[in-house]
Amino acid sequence: MTDHRRPRRRGQGELEALVLSALSEADGPVTAGWVQEHLGGDLAYTTVITILTRLLEKGAVGRKRAGRSFAWTPASDHAGLAARKMRKVLDAETDREAVLASFVTGLDPDDERLLRALLGHARAAEDG
Repeated sequence: MTDHRRPRRRGQGELEALVLSALSEADGPVTAGWVQEHLGGDLAYTTVITILTRLLEKGAVGRKRAGRSFAWTPASDHAGLAARKMRKVLDAETDREAVLASFVTGLDPDDERLLRALLGHARAAEDG
């Protein structure tokens, strides 16, 4: 019996993460064709372009003209993209204090200590 099920569709966030990962592994700016090839070629070229364009709109990648095409580079790593998403969610809320308080109280003790340490370093850098 032959299995005619469609392959699992990847979500937008998963594809963005794959493309960002490919860009971060590159030695420098690369074309969309390089990204497609690096990912195994199972994504259509137009899909890669769409993902890169969405990442550009989010500020996660940069591009420069390279002949008739563009060369793409990551503007930030995965942590930077996740932080951007967190800020976007926070900016969309009307009660920032409540959201932050809820977030902090939901952290496990190790993450809370890490956050306190990071905030301490940031304050020390500001006081400089």
